[in-house]
Amino acid sequence: MIVHRRSSGVLLHITSLPSKYGIGDLGPEAYQFADLLWEAGQRYWQILPLNPTEEGSGNSPYSSHSAFAGNPLMISPDLLIEEGLLEKTDLKTSENFEDDRVDYQKATAYKRTIWLKAYENFKSRGTEKQQRDFQVFKQDHSAWLQDYSYFVVFKSHFGQKSWVEWDEAIKKREPEAVQQLASELADEIEREQFLQFLFYQQWNRLKYYCTGRDITFIGDMPFYVSHDSADVWSHPQNFKLDEGGMPTAVSGVPPDFFSETGQLWGTPVFDWQELARHNYDWWILRIEHNLALFGLLRLDHFRAFSAYWEVPAGEETAINGKWEKSPGAEILSILRERKPEMPIIAEDLGEIDQPVRDLMQQFDLPGMRLLIFAFGDDLAFDSSFLPHNHINNCIVYTGTHDNSTVRAWYQEEAKAADIKRLREYSGHEFNEENVHEIMSRMAYMSVAQLAVVPIQDILGLGAEAIMNKPSTASHNWEWRLQPKLFRKTEAHRLKKLVQIYGRK
Repeated sequence: MIVHRRSSGVLLHITSLPSKYGIGDLGPEAYQFADLLWEAGQRYWQILPLNPTEEGSGNSPYSSHSAFAGNPLMISPDLLIEEGLLEKTDLKTSENFEDDRVDYQKATAYKRTIWLKAYENFKSRGTEKQQRDFQVFKQDHSAWLQDYSYFVVFKSHFGQKSWVEWDEAIKKREPEAVQQLASELADEIEREQFLQFLFYQQWNRLKYYCTGRDITFIGDMPFYVSHDSADVWSHPQNFKLDEGGMPTAVSGVPPDFFSETGQLWGTPVFDWQELARHNYDWWILRIEHNLALFGLLRLDHFRAFSAYWEVPAGEETAINGKWEKSPGAEILSILRERKPEMPIIAEDLGEIDQPVRDLMQQFDLPGMRLLIFAFGDDLAFDSSFLPHNHINNCIVYTGTHDNSTVRAWYQEEAKAADIKRLREYSGHEFNEENVHEIMSRMAYMSVAQLAVVPIQDILGLGAEAIMNKPSTASHNWEWRLQPKLFRKTEAHRLKKLVQIYGRK
């Protein structure tokens, strides 16, 4: 088991933190939250992917134009003042940001002015150390940084069109044409690289602080990457594309109990034969890049490491797809040679077959157990999500970012039989005011080595605090923790659970 002691953590994404600038960031409120986690005896802070989000894709951190870049929206203006790159007067704005939701359009427009000013100041008065650190950063991240900055700036140059609609020579990455355009847009390209420098500088600073508090980050890595991304443009050979750069096959999941037509995600699928010829180097680089950011890494859609659902391009639903084998064992074997401790969590929710379980067992990877899934089964008390069926090598959650909060589950989703089973199992009477406390306590008493509770369930919040409703397109990823909602009182209540159930 990668977690060597009984411990606990909290799930809260960076963008959901309080802040004065319309979106949570890596500034003072992140450090204040870390301090409260420390007071609460927590050892893990779980977040969602840190990659840039796109307004046209619903601002999902699982749909990004880069598998390596950080989200510039998380750069803290307050820390830029500390670093001498901004003045307090630079932060003045007439915008009134809501403190309970992220308005991505408004926050992006505001922060763009901040980024431009910080870059101008860096160019005109950046210290020798800042200049030197920037050069070192560019060298350390050369495997992806140039391609990413070219992609972002070229995309803007071509009116935000998809890369398959760019001028032919740039679309096909003809060296002379790319270098000429890059030379013309050199200042914009350096600015994008500078933003990544700021992001990673601030991220590493927060990570170092949390390490000093004995708090480890749990990160998250999507399986697929977006078609309109720096990754597909710069490495088209790694994906199943036609001569025009369009996918010949796309991702999804087959029809199931929840959907008669399945889910058609539409991202390009990998050309595993081509990747195998290069010993899966792109995949290994991607995983190691994430492991450098986090102490533990959750691999989203882990079942695709065993087999994935491939749908011919042009299909309107996922019905006509088929299962194709994945070389997950080969990739994980290479990774284990480099990272013998294998700090990986397998997201094993949904339809999981025996080959997936075998793969997890082969590499001793913990899976996930969600308590809100434990009481809605006619099998009554045989559910693998129930605490008495948990194993040591798993992580128990009340729920995740893709589910209702416990309170919303109780109010809107749970049937009378589900609530009856929960009452019988817990041995307690409860209502909508305290059901989250029952569930949280159940997670802490589980035999699972690690218990993670979303901040929404710690605070007993309802449907208004759901982070994401899968298969819906609007108002996802917007929820924010309002200032002073999580305080020392709540931290001390958590610390009591830590002490009672030995999660030290």
